[in-house]
Formats: sequence, structure tokens, C-alpha cells
Amino acid sequence: MAKVAVIVAPGCEEGETLAIADILRRAEIECDLVGLSTQDVAGAHNIVLRTDVLFDGSLDGYDMVVLPGGYGGSDAMRDDERLIAELSAMNARGAWVCAICAAPLALGRAGLLAGRSFTCYPSVVQKVEDPGTWVDEPYVVDQNIITGQGPALAYAFAYALVDALGVDSEPVKQRMVYYNAFNVEGGVPSWQR
Repeated sequence: MAKVAVIVAPGCEEGETLAIADILRRAEIECDLVGLSTQDVAGAHNIVLRTDVLFDGSLDGYDMVVLPGGYGGSDAMRDDERLIAELSAMNARGAWVCAICAAPLALGRAGLLAGRSFTCYPSVVQKVEDPGTWVDEPYVVDQNIITGQGPALAYAFAYALVDALGVDSEPVKQRMVYYNAFNVEGGVPSWQR
């Protein structure tokens, strides 16, 4: 079974972090919330998240690493030399390296986006080091790199992670009534027409 590390850094986007972990776990994928510097992490909106483990400088044993966004969390991940080294090592061994919102800043710092298609929060594009080609899509899969655009797209991004790991996300989408959230015409959901 695949094993995923979701990195939780101070100032992270809490909604992205929890939606991603929740969907992975609903798909019965082993998923650890990994505190970057502390086990209890205050997010961007002062919600404190308790992580499962503390990052010890190694992501050996994980098949995928996921970096949630949030400006503070993304900056903390980008500036953590141990994490940058592990992102490069995971990429070199062909493991999945994933980031959403502002977190592709860390992928750029690790040199993983050059020559690749990616997405991120639109205002972050010009801050990404050595970027490839930015694509205006909810999420982008380019070989072993998966990127997502922002908080409202965390579900779509997380389902893409599930599928990338070889698990069918469709049953989880059905149980979570995912499609009902997007049946909108003229700004009015189907249940309000």
C-alpha cells in the first residue's frame, strides 16, 4: 500500500491540509501529517493542527509527499534546506512530489519545475524560481509532479493524488457527493433552482 507524507508547516492553509489528508484516508491510503518544525502547528487562520509525526530530515518510506499552500507555510517549506534536499531525493527516485497553492515555491527552489508544466496560485507564479510553463488549470500532472491551483480546488487536487497512487477516486467522490457541489448554472446550484 502507498504511504503519503503531508507536510504541515506554520502558516499552512488549513483547509487544503485537512481536505487532502481526509480524502487520502477515505481512499484507504496511509497518510501521515508530518510537522515541519513542531508537532502542533498553527495554520494561516490560527487553527492549530496536531500532526502524526515530526519531520526528522528524511522522507524515506514515503511514496508521495504533499505540500499544502498558505503563504507562511509555503515560505517555511521553501526555506527549509532539509525538506528541499528530500524533495530532490524523492524526485530522483521517481516518487510523487506534489504541491498546491503557494507551495510550488518549494518545488521551484528544489529545481523540480524547470521544463515542466505546473500550476499554482496565480499571484505566486512570478515568485517561483526556475519555473517551467504555468497552466491555468485546477491541477496539473507532469510525470511525477502534481500541482494544484488553490484552496477551492483542494478536493480536485486530492482526488488526482488518489488516482496517481493507483486507487480509484470515484467511489470516494460518490460518497462525498462531490459532483453535487459543481452542478451550477448561472451562479445558482441545482438544488436552489
